[in-house]
Amino acid sequence: MTQVQDITSPMTGMERRATFSLAGIYALRMLGLFMILPVLSLFAEQLQGSTPLLIGLAISVYGLSQAILQIPFGLLSDRFGRKKIIVCGLLLFAAGSIVAALATTIYGVLLGRALQGSGAIAAAIMALVADLTQEVHRTKAMALIGVSIGASFAIAITLGPVVAGFAGVQGIFWLTAVLALLAIVVLLLLVPTPEKSKLHRDAEAVPAQFGDVLKNVDLLRLDFGILVLHLILTASFVIIPLLLRDAGLLPDRHWQVYLPVMLVAMLMIVPFIILAEKKQKMKAVFLGAIVTLVLADFGFIRFHGSVIGISVCLGLFFCGFNLLEATLPSLVSKTAPSDLRGTAMGVYSSCQFLGAFLGGAVGGGLYGGYGVTAVFLFCAGAALSWLLVALFMRPPRNLTNLLISMESIAAERVDEFVDALLTIDGVMEVKAHSEERVAYLKVDNRILKKTALQQLLSQWAAA
Repeated sequence: MTQVQDITSPMTGMERRATFSLAGIYALRMLGLFMILPVLSLFAEQLQGSTPLLIGLAISVYGLSQAILQIPFGLLSDRFGRKKIIVCGLLLFAAGSIVAALATTIYGVLLGRALQGSGAIAAAIMALVADLTQEVHRTKAMALIGVSIGASFAIAITLGPVVAGFAGVQGIFWLTAVLALLAIVVLLLLVPTPEKSKLHRDAEAVPAQFGDVLKNVDLLRLDFGILVLHLILTASFVIIPLLLRDAGLLPDRHWQVYLPVMLVAMLMIVPFIILAEKKQKMKAVFLGAIVTLVLADFGFIRFHGSVIGISVCLGLFFCGFNLLEATLPSLVSKTAPSDLRGTAMGVYSSCQFLGAFLGGAVGGGLYGGYGVTAVFLFCAGAALSWLLVALFMRPPRNLTNLLISMESIAAERVDEFVDALLTIDGVMEVKAHSEERVAYLKVDNRILKKTALQQLLSQWAAA
C-alpha cells in the first residue's frame, strides 16, 4: 500500500526549517552578487587598464561562468552530495569576492567576478529543497525561495550605494565574502541533512530531457525572454550609475533614487499580477510589461541628462522588469510538461545568466564606441525583438503543478493508478515515473476536487 499524503496539510517543522534556511542561503548569495550592480561601473573606471568594454565585462562576466557551471554543479550534487557541492560553490564565491576586493586593476576584478560566478549552486540548492520536502509541498517551497531572490535583488540595488559610501566598493566585496561564509554556517547548522538524495524531475535538470525542452517552441520563447530581460538590465547598469553621477548626484546618494523607485515599482506591479493570474489576462499583461521596457529605454535616450528624468525612466523600467521577472518562472512552470519542469528551469536559468553576460559585454562595447544613446537604442531594439517573439505565444493554461508519492505502488499497477487520478475533476495531466515513485500532475485549482483526490489516495493506501 502507498503512503497517504494529505494534500491540504501544512509543511512540517522540518520542511519549514529547510525551506527558510535554504532561501536564506540563496538570498545571502544573491544579495552580495547584486549589491555591486549599481556601483561597479563607478569603481571600475578608476582601475588600471579600464576601458568601457572591460567595465561591462567586469559587471557581467559572472554570468558566463554561472551559465556554464550551474547545471553541471547540480549533476555533481547527485553524485557527491548536495551539501558538499553547495559548500564548494560558496567557497568559490567567497574566494572570488576576496580576489575582487584586493584587485588594483580591471583584470583582477574580472578574475574575481568570474570566480564568483563559478560558485554556481542554484541547481544544487533546488535539489536539496526537493530532498527535504514532501512532494505535495515542493512547489510551495520553490515559490518561497523565488520570493527570497526577488526580495534580495530589491534590497541589494538600494543597499549597494549605501555600503559603498561607507566602505567603498572593496567593502562590498569583503561583505560579500562574509555573507558567503555565513551562508556556509547556515547550511551546516540549520539545514537538515536528507536521509537520501534522489532524482527530482521537478527540481533538477535531466540531461536526457534536454532535447525535449529545446524542441519546445513555447519554452524557447520564454528562454529568449529571460535572456533579453537580463541583457537589458546589465547593459543598462553599465551606464546608469555614471549618468546619475554626471547629472550631479553623488554616488553615495544614489540610493535616494533606487529606494523610492524600487518601492513604487513593486507596489505598482501587484494589481497587474492579480490581473494576470486571477483574471486570466497573462498574455496581455506580459506584452504590456515588454512595451514598458521599450518606453523606458526610449525615455532614457531623451531624458538621461537629469536626475528626475533618469528616476522616472528607471521607475518605468523596474515596473516592467519586476513584473516580467515575477511572471516568467510561473510561465515556464505552467508551460513545461510536469515531468520536464526541472530541466526546463535549468535551461531557463542558463539563458538568464547568459543574457546577463551578453548585456555587460555589448553594453560596455557600445558605450565605449558610440555613447549612451547607442546602449539604450540597443536595449530598446532587444525589447522590441522580444515583443515580436512574444506576440505569437499561446496564452498559458491556468494550471499548477502537484506531486503525488507512489512509494509503495507496484509497478504493474502504475497505469491503473494514473487512470484513477485522471478521473478526478481538475486533474488535467499525469506523468508517472515508476523508478522515482512519483506522479507529476498538472491541476486546475479552480475546479480541482481536493476531497475526491484525497479519498482516492486513501483508498489506494488501504488497497
